[in-house]
Amino acid sequence: MISAIAKTIFQRAIEDYHRYDEIDHPMENPYDSQSLEHLLYLKCWIDTVQWHMEDVVRNPDIAPEEGLNWKRRIDKQNQIRTDTVEYIDSYYLQQFHHVQVKDHARVNTESPAWAIDRLSILALKIYHMELETKRTDVDQAHIASCRSKLDVLLAQRKDLSQSIDELLVDIASGEKYMKVYKQMKMYNDPSLNPVLYRKIQ
Repeated sequence: MISAIAKTIFQRAIEDYHRYDEIDHPMENPYDSQSLEHLLYLKCWIDTVQWHMEDVVRNPDIAPEEGLNWKRRIDKQNQIRTDTVEYIDSYYLQQFHHVQVKDHARVNTESPAWAIDRLSILALKIYHMELETKRTDVDQAHIASCRSKLDVLLAQRKDLSQSIDELLVDIASGEKYMKVYKQMKMYNDPSLNPVLYRKIQ
């Protein structure tokens, strides 16, 4: 099942990042560049880097200019994240292109890759919430609160994993079909963001 594979790959990507814990440390993807595993590792690495960018930009003592620079980096990173999700959906579109869709087939509320995107973010939440439960510089109330939150996150991952696996089975059998929409993020497009295209003119 893809959720189990993704869970293992996401954990590896997160642990690999934290061996250095540097936003600009180069990624060394261990998987074949043509494989789904490569895309999953890349996806979680991108998410992990962005997670730590978001931490940095929320420093209340950050200088305004530095904060703006980080915000722009986060915007670029988010576009890369979106592109990678669409690459994963392209993989599944190719994988299922031969499936005979049944007359009663339904489209899902989200594509496989966007569900996998949520699974990657959950992996990061679980990793960091678990770290919180191991802190020695906080009181027991904090530890208990984080353990409770961790239990919820683990349950959420279990449910989401099952849903992803069932979705892919349904698509493979023709019970559901993929319908993928490009995200069309307008704020990054100089021809669609009024602030940008008015400046160009």
